[in-house]
Amino acid sequence: MLVMKFGGTSLGDRERIDTVVSLIRGRLRRKPVVVCSAHAGVTDLLLDGARKAADGKPDLTAIRRREHELLTSLKLKPSLVEADLERLDQMFRGLALLGELTPRSLDQVAAFGERMSVKAIAAVLRRRRIPATPVEADEAGLVTDGRFLRARPLPEAYTNLGRALRRVKGVPVVTGFIGRDKDGNVTTLGRSGSDYTATILGRAIAAEEVEIWTDVSGVLTADPRIVPSAKPVERLTYAEASELAYYGAKVIHPATIQPAVEKGIPVRILNTMDPDAEGTVIAPARGRRGGPRVTSIASKRGIRLVNIVSGRMLGQSGFMAKVFDAFKRHDVAVDLIATSEVSITVSVDDAEGLPAVVDELRAYSKVTVTDDASLVAVIGERMKTAGAGLAGEIFRAVGAAKVPIQAISYGATKTNLQIVVPQGRERDTVRALHAVLFE
Repeated sequence: MLVMKFGGTSLGDRERIDTVVSLIRGRLRRKPVVVCSAHAGVTDLLLDGARKAADGKPDLTAIRRREHELLTSLKLKPSLVEADLERLDQMFRGLALLGELTPRSLDQVAAFGERMSVKAIAAVLRRRRIPATPVEADEAGLVTDGRFLRARPLPEAYTNLGRALRRVKGVPVVTGFIGRDKDGNVTTLGRSGSDYTATILGRAIAAEEVEIWTDVSGVLTADPRIVPSAKPVERLTYAEASELAYYGAKVIHPATIQPAVEKGIPVRILNTMDPDAEGTVIAPARGRRGGPRVTSIASKRGIRLVNIVSGRMLGQSGFMAKVFDAFKRHDVAVDLIATSEVSITVSVDDAEGLPAVVDELRAYSKVTVTDDASLVAVIGERMKTAGAGLAGEIFRAVGAAKVPIQAISYGATKTNLQIVVPQGRERDTVRALHAVLFE
């Protein structure tokens, strides 16, 4: 069996949906399970509509127009999604009465994009004589924890989904992005979470492969908006892909790889706009010796650098555990970690909860927070065998670009060397590193 996931840009208009139908038809022998995001632009319209509703201005006009125009272009009846639109209208009116918008409400609203999308795609497939059934993943058993906006599947989700999909007639067309917690609340896996749904389903059905169809031809050696000469990467290991996703590469959702790792399922990144392109395959190992020292360079902006200094660190066991327990209790994820005799430096890319952490740490440490930083990560499994010369090349390139380094970390797996630079200088850093390492 095969899982095929299509993102919003792949489902944005009739021409692209025609391509999607052709791709599914060509893989029918492999028994595909199809995962769909919302149509391009719909999630943004939903979230904007929810915010306006909470401000007392419920208005479904833009969302209704977008869905009706797309359905009409596909020669489908707008009544196909009318029940969803009516439920959404009721939600908007409820938000207007409450006058507030919670993470729980945002998840409920955002889920409508995928719910309407799978109905449309399944209907198009049936019109083209491909038996298909829309499946709402939360109803099919994708049970998650209760963290709204960034939920994660619970172990029983895999059994539930596998059992439910075996009962579906024709091609299952499954909602990406959404689940449901044990209390029955709708949850979402985070923006771009349909990738994650695809590998969750891949593990649930023991798929031979997961294909993620997007609008780029796989993973590149750098963000092409920063480095126009960036080159395609033919093959990534699970470890490399996970690091790239976490540290800013937009091609895949950061959590995507884990379900595939657990069952050894290859994940292939492909381009709906160029279906003949080879794309990038993500697999347990490279499959051959050799390969480049560095696979890719990723970056992300909006980093906060937290520096914790205390003489109590010196020779005192348990101090670091105490520090990181504060981050854990306030649900603040840490990216980079660097330590010295009396200080710990960490980078954080989500400020929610950070003020509470800082207040707690200041009871026994001096804490400073540097806003507006960027993190640049040089990633490659062969870095650990590349010798001392590689690190020298990296730091000479950054120095030649006259970019000040605010923090450095080299992970225990030796797959990822990270540096923090002032925000606005990450582009210079990536270009300088790419020129040395790839050009």
